[in-house]
Amino acid sequence: IDEYKPQDATTNPSLILAAAKMPAYQPLVDQAIKYGIAKGGTEEEQVTNTMDKLFVSFGLEILKKVPGRVSTEVDARLSFDKEEMLRRALKLIALYEEAGISKERVLIKLSSTWEGIQAGKELEEKHGVHCNMTLLFSFAQAVACAEAKVTLISPFVGRILDWYKENTDRKSFEPHEDPGVISVTKIYNYYKKFGYSTVVMGASFRNSGEVKALAGCDLLTISPALLAELSQDHSTVTAMLSVEKSKACDLEKIHLDEKAFRWQHNEDRMAVEKLSDGIRKFAADAIKLETMIKEKMLNVKNGQ
Repeated sequence: IDEYKPQDATTNPSLILAAAKMPAYQPLVDQAIKYGIAKGGTEEEQVTNTMDKLFVSFGLEILKKVPGRVSTEVDARLSFDKEEMLRRALKLIALYEEAGISKERVLIKLSSTWEGIQAGKELEEKHGVHCNMTLLFSFAQAVACAEAKVTLISPFVGRILDWYKENTDRKSFEPHEDPGVISVTKIYNYYKKFGYSTVVMGASFRNSGEVKALAGCDLLTISPALLAELSQDHSTVTAMLSVEKSKACDLEKIHLDEKAFRWQHNEDRMAVEKLSDGIRKFAADAIKLETMIKEKMLNVKNGQ
């Protein structure tokens, strides 16, 4: 972040797990554990409070270095529980506000399940909390997010490409024919053609060709490795996406209630598999992080 000076930055359970294992960040882990123990309650409640505090602590460190927003993710295991997602999201916002950070500088990340999208809608409408809808693979998910008027979506480019490489005979794609690039291009064009306010932030890139093929998109989340590669690339980058081009697209406006959403999403095998796979992976990393916290908590309680 120091090196590349991005506008915003994001976290997720897998990134937090990796960071929590690094010696440099042990003070943040220790501080979160002390907070969790001090809050009291059952062991489960103490662990949950520690996890929330840890996620926010990493967010606070990032906000010292970016001028914009940080994205903080609600536990993926709540992906099908709208009310619990709302509760945890508001708890995260309260923790940021206790630390002197306005909710304007935070994006709450939610899985783009029907329940997650409805939680996002309510957070935006009733609480003025900005949401970043993640694990987004299908056009149905994108349409439902736009209709819910969430602040931002993170459609996953690279994971879509992964699926096509694993499940079709094609093992390589040029950037312009990359299925992830095609998916995000369609979503961007649909949003701009019909004047939706929701921001499109392409995410999960596998190569710099994908990044350049989406030049012109509202925002892009790019890993440090690809930023390093791009910093050495001195070729001319052309804007591939633009509002003008979008207006000329022959996309038709559609409306999705819950039944239509579930059906259309279900019709996209790639999206169904990648959404459930993504939730499982984030949940697995959350469990690993919880296990690590429980061990450290026990040591603290035993005076070690």
